[in-house]
Amino acid sequence: MRPKIPSAGNVTVLERLRDAGLRPTRQRLALAKLLFARGHRHVSAEQLFNEAKAQRVDVSLATVYNALHDFTSKDLLREISIDSSSSYFDTNTGDHHHFYFEQSGRLEDIAAHQVSIAALPAPPGGAKISRVDVIVRLKG
Repeated sequence: MRPKIPSAGNVTVLERLRDAGLRPTRQRLALAKLLFARGHRHVSAEQLFNEAKAQRVDVSLATVYNALHDFTSKDLLREISIDSSSSYFDTNTGDHHHFYFEQSGRLEDIAAHQVSIAALPAPPGGAKISRVDVIVRLKG
């Protein structure tokens, strides 16, 4: 009997990786299960590494970073850069923005329709705007 592959919604994690063109290695499958099994969430590489260790997944922090960047490059995740040394990975890849609670480091989604941007500058050199990310920083 084959082991059951965890699902994330109606699509299994295995299918998600394959559909994105990623080889479903044991480590990628285990990390994807942790990421996608509980609905939309924001996670740092260190948080995912600690979750993996708690679940006895044999993985290095470097492998976690590589997997997160692989998932991001295939649009399975969005990277949210808070500052030069802090990033979170968001399983919600739809159009939305974020509240960032500076004291706790928690991110919370803001629906796209709740943010109004009146105008954007023309991108330089013929570049195209791919996405606008608004992070509203909160104190206290």
